[in-house]
Amino acid sequence: QVQLVESGGGLVQAGDSLRLSCAASGLSFSTSVMGWFRQAPGEERVFVATIGWRTANTAYADSVKGRFTISRDNAKNTVYLQMNSLKPEDTAVYYCAARQAWFTSTRSTDFRSWGQGTQVTVSS
Repeated sequence: QVQLVESGGGLVQAGDSLRLSCAASGLSFSTSVMGWFRQAPGEERVFVATIGWRTANTAYADSVKGRFTISRDNAKNTVYLQMNSLKPEDTAVYYCAARQAWFTSTRSTDFRSWGQGTQVTVSS
């Protein structure tokens, strides 16, 4: 059974940084494409970042490009999302997701496994 457990969320001020972690189990992590998505109240879940088998293979939503960095540690079965220069509009529940595939994706429907989410709140 696949389990994805996010951590690292919290309440911060605009301009601060946070690092989210997602610990994975029950899957072949090193051959899983990993992604981060977020959902603000009353809105749909949207893509944030994704990383392929090779750590150089990454993609970001335009809204976070240059501020957020996704990375992975295959030895720890963990994917990270470093978030810098946080803005109030980054406030959302952040979800980790995994897919067994060759290629990365920005579509939530392409990811089969999901974590429970971690709340990130950025105050102005």
